[in-house]
Amino acid sequence: MSTLSAAAFAGQAVAVRRRAPSRARAVRATRCAASDETPGASPPPSLSRRGLGFAGASLTWGGLAATPPPATAVQGMVAGRVPGLATADANGVRKYTRPEAKGGGHGVGWSEITPYTFDVYDGWEEIPVSIADPGGSEIDVRFNSETDGGLKVVLAPVLRFADVAEGTNPTIEELIPFNRFMAGFGPELTQNPVDDEMIVESSIDTREGLTYYNFELKDHTLVAATVWRKRVFIMCARAPARQWRTSADKLRATAKSFKVLTSQA
Repeated sequence: MSTLSAAAFAGQAVAVRRRAPSRARAVRATRCAASDETPGASPPPSLSRRGLGFAGASLTWGGLAATPPPATAVQGMVAGRVPGLATADANGVRKYTRPEAKGGGHGVGWSEITPYTFDVYDGWEEIPVSIADPGGSEIDVRFNSETDGGLKVVLAPVLRFADVAEGTNPTIEELIPFNRFMAGFGPELTQNPVDDEMIVESSIDTREGLTYYNFELKDHTLVAATVWRKRVFIMCARAPARQWRTSADKLRATAKSFKVLTSQA
């Protein structure tokens, strides 16, 4: 994962990582339950790879298809792909809803993930996420189409970037100024620097009570982002130039359909 632009952000946060006990140690602890042996202490905290600070901010750092079938995996135990696509409607639109049973902790500041949804089309397929991908540890799902392009949804824990009081639920406006969002997140989403000249269009709207930041870039990248329950939810969709000519409207509709289902929280 690339480091956020130092020119856009300053400061640093602390990310605590706990090392899971090894299998051998777990077995030894089970066999010696009556003894005084206990697992070793957690390693000391390490500095976050990204530090965010915002001047003036108090914190650092749809036609819809049918409901998808229920998932059968168990939350927290299965970190792979769980079916979430509904069947296509009359227009060929398929609604993806993140299954409640899908696993995935996604780094520092883990909390249960509120489902989100978006529209894709016939021919789009979910593809595996690898931690070797840029930003792989925070990519929750990826889709690809041979004719339309592809997308990914990134879930970035706010506690990686900001000190947020327990019991609070800050909004995206409180955490990240609109005019600085792409300077901070753009390099991680696109693997290239993003400045104002790269932004073709930007807007702010509201979906299910949450504010969303929206951006379209010259390289045919679309970004929609919001913050909910200490996570930054980001959709990033993109198509090569040869596909963009025919798929631009589809991708814009997909980005517009992205929303966190706060009513299910």
